Amino acid sequence: MSFADLGLDPEILRAVTDQGYTEPTPIQAKAIPIVLAGLDVMGGAQTGTGKTASFTLPLLQRLARHANTSPSPAKHPVRALILAPTRELAMQVHESVKAYSRHLPLRSVCIYGGTDIKPQIAEMREGREIVVATPGRLLDHVEQKTVNFNQVEMLVLDEADRMLDMGFIPDIKRILALLPRERQSLLFSATFSEEIKKLADAMLRSPQLVEVARRNTVSETVTHRLHQVDSDDKRALLARLLQSRPDEAVLVFVGTKFGASRLAHFLSRQDIQADAIHGDKSQAQRTEALAAFKEGRVRVLVATDVAARGLDIDDLPHVINFDLPHTAEDYVHRIGRTGRAGKKGDATSLVAPEEKLRLAEIEKLIKQKIEVVAAPPAASPRRDSRNESRNDSRNETRREPRNESRNESRHAPRPGDFDWSKPYEPGTQPSQAGDKPASGRKNKPVAALLGGLKKS
Repeated sequence: MSFADLGLDPEILRAVTDQGYTEPTPIQAKAIPIVLAGLDVMGGAQTGTGKTASFTLPLLQRLARHANTSPSPAKHPVRALILAPTRELAMQVHESVKAYSRHLPLRSVCIYGGTDIKPQIAEMREGREIVVATPGRLLDHVEQKTVNFNQVEMLVLDEADRMLDMGFIPDIKRILALLPRERQSLLFSATFSEEIKKLADAMLRSPQLVEVARRNTVSETVTHRLHQVDSDDKRALLARLLQSRPDEAVLVFVGTKFGASRLAHFLSRQDIQADAIHGDKSQAQRTEALAAFKEGRVRVLVATDVAARGLDIDDLPHVINFDLPHTAEDYVHRIGRTGRAGKKGDATSLVAPEEKLRLAEIEKLIKQKIEVVAAPPAASPRRDSRNESRNDSRNETRREPRNESRNESRHAPRPGDFDWSKPYEPGTQPSQAGDKPASGRKNKPVAALLGGLKKS
C-alpha cells in the first residue's frame, strides 16, 4: 500500500514525498481512512509508530477547503486544536503540521508555557486555522481572551496517558467544555487505563478503535540486556559502556533532575559529549540540548522521564536505563524511543540489588526475561568517579598515584559481588564483597604498591 491508496490530496502527497516517505505505517494505514470519513477515533499506539502523521495528514485534508491566502485574520479562525502533554511534543507535532501543509495555504501556531506569551498572542491575532498547544498555556490564552473556539471542527488529544500522569485531565475537561459539541475528536494513547476510558467516553462519539500493538508491549526489534552492578559503581560502568561504542548516540534515563545534571557533568569530565534535559531547565536550554543531540554535537542526552516524554528522535540506536523506572509501564515508554518504525534498537539497564523488585515487575509486564550480560572491560585505569566529583575544585597534582590505583580497584564492578539468586534485603549482602578496610591497605609494603602501579 502507498499513501496514494489512502485517498490523500495531491498537495498532501507532494509534502509526504518531500519528507521521503513512500509507504504508510500500520497505524497510518488504519487510521487515515477513518479520519477522512469524519469518524471519531480512539487510537492505541506508542511513540515511534507514526501516529503523528496518522492524524496530521487527514486533518489537513479535511481543513483544505478552508485554505486561503487572505491576509484578514477573520478568514483564518481556529478550525483544529491539537493538545499535547509537553512543550517538546507540541513543538514536534507542530513541525509535522508545517511540513505536511507546506503546499496548502493553512496557518498554524504552537503555544506552550515557559516562554513569553506576547509573541503567541500576536500570532493568534493574525489568525491561525491550526493550534497545537499544551493544556496549561492554552488556558492562559482562554483567560486572556486571545483564542476563540467557536469554529473548531477537529480536536486531537495526543498521548492521553501522559496527560493523566502529569495531572492535566482537569484542564482537558475545562477545554472540552469550551468546544463546540459538533466536532470530530481523536484520542491517542499508548495505554488505556480506566481513567482514560472515562475521558474517551466524555470526549468521543461512537469512536472507531484503532490499535497496532498490544497494550504495554515493547517493539520486537529492540534487544534488551542488563548489567548487574552496585549503585556506587554505575557511573564508572556507564562511562565504560559509552566509551566501548564511541560513535553511537545514546539517550540515558535517570530518576531525578539532580541526578541528570550530575551525571551529565560527570560524563563531560570523562571526555564524553553529554548534556541533560529536565524540568528545572528553561525551555530555551531544553530546546538547545535537544537540537544539539539531534545534530550530533552532543552524543549523550541524559533525561528524566517527564522531560523525555514525547521526544521524537529519528534513528536513535540505544537507550540506557541508568536507574530503573518506578513503574514498569515507564520502562515501555522509555525504550519506545529506540527500535522505531521497524528499525533495530538496544535497551540496556544498569540494575543494582535494591532494584530487583522493579526488574521483576518489568519482566512480568513485557513477558520476557532480560538477558544478563557481562560489562565491557575497562580500557585503561581512570580516576575514581566519586573522589573526582568531590575534588573537582582541587589541584589535580595533589592527588597521589597510589590513591588512584587503590580507588580504581575499589570502583571497578566485579562479578559475584551480590548473590542475585536471593531477594535483596538491606544490610544482608555487602555492597563490595571481599573489600578490606582502607587501613589494612595502607600497611602494604611500598614495593608491592609500586609493583601494582607498574602492572597497571
